[in-house]
Amino acid sequence: MPERAPLYLGFDLSTQQLKGLAVNSDLKAEHEVKFDFDADAKGFNVKKGVLINDAEHEVFAPLAMWLQAIDTILQRFKEDGMDFSRVHGISGAGMQHGSVYWSETGIQALECLDDAFGLEEQLVNAFSHPYSPNWQDASTQNQCDIFDRHLGNEQLLADITGSKAHHRFTGPQILRFRTKYPGKYENTSRICLVSSFLASIFLGRIAPIDISDVGGMNLWDIRAGVWNEQLLALAAGSSDTLDLKRKLGAADVPNDGGVLLGRISPYFVRRYGFDQWCAIIPSTGDNPSTILALPLRASDAIVSLGTSTTFLMNTPHYRPNPAVHFMNHPTSAGYMFMLCYKNGGLAREQVRDSLPPPPNSSNRWQTFNDVATSTPPIGQTFDLASDMRVGLFFPRPEIVPNVRAGTWRFIYKPKTNTLVPADDTTWHQPQDDARAIVESQFLSLRLRSRDLVESPTGPNEHLPPQPRRIYLVGGGSRNAAIAKIAGEVLGGWEGVYRLDVGENACALGAAYKAVWAVERKSGQSFEELIGGRWREEDFVAKVAEGYQEGIFERYGAAVEVLASAEKEVLKGETSP
Repeated sequence: MPERAPLYLGFDLSTQQLKGLAVNSDLKAEHEVKFDFDADAKGFNVKKGVLINDAEHEVFAPLAMWLQAIDTILQRFKEDGMDFSRVHGISGAGMQHGSVYWSETGIQALECLDDAFGLEEQLVNAFSHPYSPNWQDASTQNQCDIFDRHLGNEQLLADITGSKAHHRFTGPQILRFRTKYPGKYENTSRICLVSSFLASIFLGRIAPIDISDVGGMNLWDIRAGVWNEQLLALAAGSSDTLDLKRKLGAADVPNDGGVLLGRISPYFVRRYGFDQWCAIIPSTGDNPSTILALPLRASDAIVSLGTSTTFLMNTPHYRPNPAVHFMNHPTSAGYMFMLCYKNGGLAREQVRDSLPPPPNSSNRWQTFNDVATSTPPIGQTFDLASDMRVGLFFPRPEIVPNVRAGTWRFIYKPKTNTLVPADDTTWHQPQDDARAIVESQFLSLRLRSRDLVESPTGPNEHLPPQPRRIYLVGGGSRNAAIAKIAGEVLGGWEGVYRLDVGENACALGAAYKAVWAVERKSGQSFEELIGGRWREEDFVAKVAEGYQEGIFERYGAAVEVLASAEKEVLKGETSP
């Protein structure tokens, strides 16, 4: 690679860190830096990147802290020896749903930055509200109820916007902001998402909202490709939606995720030495950016096994339901769908910690894995007529299904078609929990994605509907027992793979998006360009078998049992 070869920057503005990654045209990473909000930010008393108002269930981040992070991360790139004049394109990823409220004077300041000073110093007062609500915010239950009813019911809302109403979604957040802070709302000139905020900084003017990230707002009609007037009127509190449209940038949601928004702000040219022709590409949400970290095919699935659990797939079909999030694909003409769960790694770790440690070792995962893999699928010790064990493990209140924190264990008796609570004679704690917790999480994914996955084609067309490949990312992806059970439950006729890009999937996806946007030929898709340059052997390893005849079908029956168990638990729930 010649010394002056192009570089492309990808940024990831997440809850706890801002990360930056520079790749070249061959997709090789050349520079990597980060800014940790808890460890590195000065003057902000944040914990895990956020501030919390428990009385109102609010979770939010100071915008000035993000500006400080951008200042610092660019300096760290410089200290790492990066030549900014080589950068041909910049894109980014931002945590989804969060909103940023710019004042008119703030926009003017953004457009007239002085390269003698940093961003934090010049833009600290650029906002009508100095905080951005975080995706963990749960202050909008009343607003969510209103949104779910406004078009008739939550299914109708999902049909239009891709999702039912959720606490973190931007539409309910704007409605609450307008009613709680009417003066600040009035003084708001433009509303950005976190992703478009990031693009705006580098563009030097307000950037449009990304075509995929707009699907996380409960305001955008995905199939029509326009703002929904009824939902805008609800958020605006008036049938006159022109003011809110202006704040959102009504005409500024480009269909092309790789469109050139403009050249980099002269501020960065003068202060850091960027080339004046450096292109700014739309930044997207963190989840859409994750699926750009590899040339994902339409039949592939990504399962993120971190603190939370997320399931992502590309699809040509739009089949929304209230348990799933549908959005436009960030670079292609189709769609992506997503399942999000609060309970992931924490639930598994609680079971792990309840098991005795192995002899002469402190590695409790060893015991967990040994017990999980030595336990038969769904506890059926003899044949398909044997009793099944199915549990729900929620240390925190869950989103899908919407239930309180708790643990529920059930025994299903196939001979009598009955589901009964487990007791000490039918469920041996904590040993039986090890496999059951992993099965429960993957069964829920299969339950809610089963109508969205396609049957294989070609030589494998005789197989039942399932993903081609399962790609595991996150901390749990390194656990061989979890990977094995993932393949048994979810299938994947080519197998289960670990995508090893460290903690940089979002930043890497953003950098790849910039490469594609700048270097693509007319009509060349993201998958064609990136797929032609991406070296699978550098990032992917097969870690488990996928579809296994007999076991996959056995778990198909267990999916129905899990659905029945959830219904039993939901009977005892009351609306908040």
